[in-house]
Amino acid sequence: MDIAIIGTRGVPARYGGFETCAEELGRRLAARGHAVTVYNRKAFYPEHPQFYLGMAIRYAPALKVRALETLSHTLFSIVAALPKRHDAWIVFNSANAPLLRLIRSGRRRVVFNVDGLEWQRGKWSAVGKSYYRFAERVAAKLPVEIVTDSRAIQAYFKERYGRETAYIPYGAAPAGSRDSSLLSRFGIEPGGYFLQVTRFEPENNPLLSVRAFEGLDTTKKLVLVGGSKYRTAYRDGIAATKDPRIILPGFIYDRDLLRELLTNAFAYIHGNEVGGTNPALLEAMAAGRFVIARDVPYNAEVLGEAGAYFGKDADDLRNKMAWALANPEKLPALGEKGRAIVASRYNWDDITLRYEALLTGGSG
Repeated sequence: MDIAIIGTRGVPARYGGFETCAEELGRRLAARGHAVTVYNRKAFYPEHPQFYLGMAIRYAPALKVRALETLSHTLFSIVAALPKRHDAWIVFNSANAPLLRLIRSGRRRVVFNVDGLEWQRGKWSAVGKSYYRFAERVAAKLPVEIVTDSRAIQAYFKERYGRETAYIPYGAAPAGSRDSSLLSRFGIEPGGYFLQVTRFEPENNPLLSVRAFEGLDTTKKLVLVGGSKYRTAYRDGIAATKDPRIILPGFIYDRDLLRELLTNAFAYIHGNEVGGTNPALLEAMAAGRFVIARDVPYNAEVLGEAGAYFGKDADDLRNKMAWALANPEKLPALGEKGRAIVASRYNWDDITLRYEALLTGGSG
């Protein structure tokens, strides 16, 4: 089967969950004998590799306007891909729903991963939120296979639109430390820091983590990896911290360094409160870290009783961090419970088979 993957920034995965999913699925589908082409956002890959892990890579531009980047890149990708006559398409991001009518013709099979409820994100203006609500309604009516990555999102589509969807979550692979000396560039050591890896957006709560940590009595540090492509007052609020224990390294794309940061953290803070099954949460669990997660259904569905939860309150998060500091002997068992959950429910090989079934006309 000839498969196109569009709607992400591309591979190698350097940004977020869509990209990681595209890479993990694409490489496995290619290994299973399918021809896989990923359409990359041109500006993100100035080196322009043509092949990666068995996948062909093609490039399409995007308008450098925040509200139009995703849609314009997907449109240009579709224009480039249509003459190739791919048998099946995997499309990511609910924003792209109105464009799917361009490819849903003939015998092409389309699998559409809508991700979370994007209109809930604080970064969007009223116009942006309205567009995402519109795109969601369009998606619910399309004659395509819709994939929802959490049971909660699946239930939402069923309840609101009467639309059946295929539940297929993201995955994660077990990880262990290989070279902890890489941590020295940040002046940290194994077990000496809390970690959060996220985009600096209100619904991910990195500023809440800063405020909680600033009042925490500890010699450990807080490493807050990530940032925002656009300057915002929220991002500036994080950067304004005067606490010398808080380390802000920006975005990190080096996989070896990210692995060491994750596998050697004392505990992982997961502040995301919008969306479905979050890849960063899965990766922290796969690394056996104790997780303190924002108390929302999406996170509880994944983490279960393998971690702790906090409300949208700096004092509550600080109390959970203080509990971890006071009970270090209890954290390894909780971390191993999380690792076991990922191994049994969020395996990329199993996930690939479920996507393949949808692409070939079966059920995911």
